[in-house]
This record gives sequence, structure tokens and C-alpha cells, in this order.
Amino acid sequence: MISVSIVEDLPEVRSSIERLIREQPDLLLLSSSSNSEDAMPLIKEAQPDVVIMDINMPGISGIECISKIKDDCPATQFMIFTIYENDEKVFNALAAGASGYLLKKTSPEKILEAIIELNKGGSPMSTQIARKVINHFKESNVPGHDSLTKKENEILNLLSKGFLYKEIAAKLSISVGTVTQHIHNIYEKLHVTNKTEAINKVYRK
Repeated sequence: MISVSIVEDLPEVRSSIERLIREQPDLLLLSSSSNSEDAMPLIKEAQPDVVIMDINMPGISGIECISKIKDDCPATQFMIFTIYENDEKVFNALAAGASGYLLKKTSPEKILEAIIELNKGGSPMSTQIARKVINHFKESNVPGHDSLTKKENEILNLLSKGFLYKEIAAKLSISVGTVTQHIHNIYEKLHVTNKTEAINKVYRK
């Protein structure tokens, strides 16, 4: 038996999830709240296995609610259930302690599968959300400013502004040979073969 709590401000959505939970013999509805303020003491007391949490509610948001009670409910898994699929909401929710993220257009069957998966230690996400997470980490692994030294960043910045090697050398009080060596190092670190690729990769031009 998996115990579930719901936090959702829209009555029709909340009722449909309540009905879905009650119809399942292996799920137990512990509480259902229309806002975070009412939900927090109930969740802390009941310690449900899974909490289905909306984001945008009057007063305390779902993300803030999770961050406030997560430490008091160490065994509880939080699943966001929302219309929002923009990157900031997704990553703020995951950072707050959510382990799942479903969009409200998710079918009832998928919601039930997600509850079971979450309770087993998985991280169910709508396909659009999963793609955003994957793309985020792909972009995070692209070499950029952080992989270059201060001097290399200075040189690349000047290159992006159209300065020639000899002009960069004069501006930074170094030799043209040193500039050339720095640029060679920049290309190696960024895995590129020319200045256009290097500028595009770092500055996304």
C-alpha cells in the first residue's frame, strides 16, 4: 500500500486526482489540500510515501512548500504536478527536493505509473521535462569560459571583437608568439579548430 497526499488549488484537478487514488486498491489517500499552508502540518504528521504537489498556488508555492518540509519528511517522495515546463521551474523544483515532475496533461495511467515508480526510488518525468534535464546537463558539459584561464578568456574576448594577433599582443603587453600559443591552447580546450568555432562555442553567437 502506497500512501499519498495531494496539494492542488484547482478543485476540479484535485478531485480528479483524489478519485484516481481512491479507485486503486494499492493506494491510500492520506490528505488533500488546496494550499501549502494547510498541507504542511498534515504532511508532516502523516508522513505519506508520495506527495503530488502543484507549483503555482496562492500563498506559499509548491516549490517553497517542498523546501520547507522536505527535511521533516525524509522518507516522503515529492512529485510536481503542474502546467509549467519552463527550465527555471523544473530546476528549482528539483533543487528544492522534488524527485518527479509531471505535466498536468499526463494521462491517469501515467500518473499511477509515476506514483509507483517514485515510491520504488525512481524519478518519473514527463518526456518534455526529461529532455530539458538532459539538454541542461549536455550544455553544462560544453567547455566554455570556466575551462579557460583569465588570460585565455581575455584573448578570446578580444578576438571576438575583431582584434588582430598583433593588436592583442600590444593591448596585453605580450608577444605575438605568446598570443599564438594562448590561442592554440584555447582551441585545444574547446575542441575547435578556428576562432569562429571558439567564439561561437563560448559566446553562443
